[in-house]
Parts: sequence; C-alpha cells; structure tokens
Amino acid sequence: MKVLLLKDAKEDDGGQDPYIRELGSYGLEATLIPVLSFEFLSLPSFSEKLSHPEDYGGLIFTSPRAVEAAELCLEKDNKTEVWERSLKEKWNAKSVYVVGNATASLVSKIGLDTEGETCGNAEKLAEYICSRESSALPLLFPCGNLKREILPKTLKDKGIAMESITVYQTIPHPGIQGNLNSYYSQQGVPASITFFSPSGLTHSLKHIQELSGDSIDQIKTQGPQHRKQNCLQLEPLRKDCSDAAMMFAAIGPTTARALAAQGLPVSCTAESPTPQALATGIRKALQPHGCC
Repeated sequence: MKVLLLKDAKEDDGGQDPYIRELGSYGLEATLIPVLSFEFLSLPSFSEKLSHPEDYGGLIFTSPRAVEAAELCLEKDNKTEVWERSLKEKWNAKSVYVVGNATASLVSKIGLDTEGETCGNAEKLAEYICSRESSALPLLFPCGNLKREILPKTLKDKGIAMESITVYQTIPHPGIQGNLNSYYSQQGVPASITFFSPSGLTHSLKHIQELSGDSIDQIKTQGPQHRKQNCLQLEPLRKDCSDAAMMFAAIGPTTARALAAQGLPVSCTAESPTPQALATGIRKALQPHGCC
C-alpha cells in the first residue's frame, strides 16, 4: 500500500530515512516529497550569542532547522575549535531543551546534552520548562519566522525570561508541483497522505486537491468512518480497493488542527513526532476498514 509523506528525506546512520524504514516494516510503501525550503537569517547575531553562554540560562531548540543554524554559525565563523575547547562545556552546564527525538539527535551531534525531547510539542515543552527552570537569566530560543506563540507566552506568564532570535524563514519548495505531478502520474492516488506542519499543508493542499480530484471530496464530506463505503464508490477510479482508501494523517496536534480548519478529517494523528508513532498510527487507521 502506497503512502505519501510531505517532508524532506533525512538519512540516519543506516543510510535510509527512518520514516521510510519504519513504514516499510508494516508493509507500507512510503514516498517522501519535500514541500518546504528554508532560508537562514541573522546568523552573525546568533553566532555572537552562542559565543556568550554566560548571558543565558540555557537553550531551546524546537526544530532541526534551528540546530542547523547553530551548526552553520560554528562552521562559518571558524568557531569549531573554541566550541570544542570551552563553549560546549559552558552550554552543557546549563539546560538545553528540545522538542522531539529528531531535534535531540542533531543537538547531540554538536555535543550538547538535551532534555525534554519526549514532550512531543512546544506546548508540552513549555510546561516542562516551567516545572524545572529557576535561572534568572533568559533562555536563548533560536526559531523560525512561523513559530507559534504558545511557548513564549507560557514562559512569560510564568515569569521565565526568554530571548528569541529568528534564524530561518520557511518558504515553499520550488519543486512541489512538479514532484507531486510526477508522483500522481506514476503512482496514482496514495492510500494515505501525511502532513508534517501547518505551513507544509498551506503550500501543498491546493496541488493535492487538484491531483486527487473526487477522492478528496468524498473523504471531506463523508469522513474517515466511511472509508469502506468510499472505497467502493471510488473503485472505478482506482486499480484496487487499497489505492482508493485515501486518508489524511498529521505528525502532531498542531498540524491536525490545521487540517481540521480546512474542513479535512484527520484519520491519524501521531502520538509523538517519531517514525514509530506515525507508522503505528497509519497502520491502525488503515486496517479496521477492510482495505488492507
């Protein structure tokens, strides 16, 4: 059964994207299509802040791109040596908070110890930070231009100082339409489409609606609970039942809410932003309806 993941590929130590591997273990044939690109901003300013850990109570990373920005600062300003010699140790004496295992893995690669990765989203991480943080110094928060305000607001309400700096901006991937056209022409309508962010949904939904045609209208009006019925109704448009039973999945509650705001039912929301949780959720969502 074919599933489409709207994200860029990230190879792990085994040389394969972990989402591809995990979904494959359930017999699902996953394809990755990137829908977002990123431009880095304010790196000189961020680099200067990284050089002065004494001014901060710790770090907050809520996305892999923020960690990549830190890596670029170390590379571009030839700070690798001083980072290894002293800065890394000084930052490790403080708290380094992260969301998700993917971000935690990148942070660990630059030598920092993390905490909070199991929180799953920024809202839960904010609660975690509030339960632990006692430093009077501000936490340094490198973020993107589309960051949600839930984390800054929660910390502010609890009297925890934070200094944010926008280090990247999100833009549409230039190959969205061409890559989606190619996928649909070669693979047909997938059994499942997973969205990984509200911005990814924004930039890809129009193309998916055009390519998916009646299948989206059927699911939108009837909902995932009628998947078997949808499957039979759409049978003339597909080679087999499994290809017809398209559903929507979200990597987390924020993305699920963005889908709902578009009037699209969410059949699966991963319990945590991990390949294992997403694969388990998609498998459970597809199996009960007799289309597997």
